[in-house]
Amino acid sequence: MSALSVTQIRHRFLVLHGLRWLPVGLLIPVFILLMQERGLTLTQIGLAVAAQGVVVLLLEVPTGGFADALGRKPVLVVANAVGLASLALLVVADSLALLVAVWALQGVFRALDSGPLESWYVDSTLAADPDAAYEKGLGQAGMVLGVCMAAGALLSGGLVALGPVGPVSALSTPIVVAVLLQAVALVALLTLLVEQRPAAGAGALRASLRQAPRMVGEAFGLLRRSRVLLALVAVELFWGFGMVTFESLLPIRLAEVVGDADRAGALLGPASTAAWLASAGGAALTPLLIRWLGAAPGAALLRVVQGVTVVGMALLAGPVGVLIAFVACYAVHGASNPLHMGLLHRQVDGPYRTSVISVNSMVAMPAAALGGVLLGYVGDRAGVSAAMLVGAVVLAVAAPLYLPAWRADRVAGQALRTEVSRKVSV
Repeated sequence: MSALSVTQIRHRFLVLHGLRWLPVGLLIPVFILLMQERGLTLTQIGLAVAAQGVVVLLLEVPTGGFADALGRKPVLVVANAVGLASLALLVVADSLALLVAVWALQGVFRALDSGPLESWYVDSTLAADPDAAYEKGLGQAGMVLGVCMAAGALLSGGLVALGPVGPVSALSTPIVVAVLLQAVALVALLTLLVEQRPAAGAGALRASLRQAPRMVGEAFGLLRRSRVLLALVAVELFWGFGMVTFESLLPIRLAEVVGDADRAGALLGPASTAAWLASAGGAALTPLLIRWLGAAPGAALLRVVQGVTVVGMALLAGPVGVLIAFVACYAVHGASNPLHMGLLHRQVDGPYRTSVISVNSMVAMPAAALGGVLLGYVGDRAGVSAAMLVGAVVLAVAAPLYLPAWRADRVAGQALRTEVSRKVSV
């Protein structure tokens, strides 16, 4: 697929992966507070963010099939251009209609972006060396994500602490910088991602559009045939819903505790930095978790532990307790994702890999949209703590869905031991 070595492929993947998430690190600590500053309620923000989930639901799987058929690079280039337009619009969005437009564009970005880069990495690695352990790169990607999100969050907090810059408010400044970083990510993608595409030109585009539905059909066929894959994808329903608690509601909870939105925004910069560094540390522990517990049992345990950390964010008194629970939550989050994605990749081969990842992401985004609306509604009426407790329960109840993968690993391990014993006896 590529003349690059396994090491070169991994390094380019990690650079592009980090640049993908660095702008998000700037955005997360201030987004909710910024929208409240501009006069929107939690319910309105949840409805606007739901636009992303709706768009992802419509486009996620077709774009995954399209990426498998046409090639990953052109799809990623379009995705990054749309993401850039979305962030640019967010700089000036001050109404529900404009915020809906921002998140609809984010939905297009997420649908196009979800899967192609990771699939390019896995397939390119296997093409360069069929025996290469691509799980190492997936774990390192989790570390890179954590470090880049931490850097973005630290920069975000610093920009807020500096105060307004001319007509740009303190909470808006990180969004302007995120626009610039998104442009850098687009240039890096054009430069670093080398791909031998299945085809090129207008004819290839038409052929890819015709092939995409077949790719999608095959991906759903894998779900129908595999209870393990179906259960893993179902985990994303609960995960997507529950992530609203620490991605969207935590800033409100912190502002409630400290009594000032600007102070909460400033605190969230260093706190988010610590959280994402903890996430990177959690990702680094992935190989140890696999050796100690196994991938599926480890993933199941972490779902429960993450629910407990969200309970801590909801109930602990004072900013210190809330932020300690927040950092612990992200450490668990960082360890969980490589385990989950490794289990998912082991259930699918080659040409349908992006499509299956897209199916996995497809269910997460609408679930997050539903979580944003429902938990925002609960938060407006019963308080943010009550909404976070509901999300904590949803996160924890996903744990049993890893049982099919655990049983499959045990059966495969027993079959391998039996085969080895048979060969030895012969």
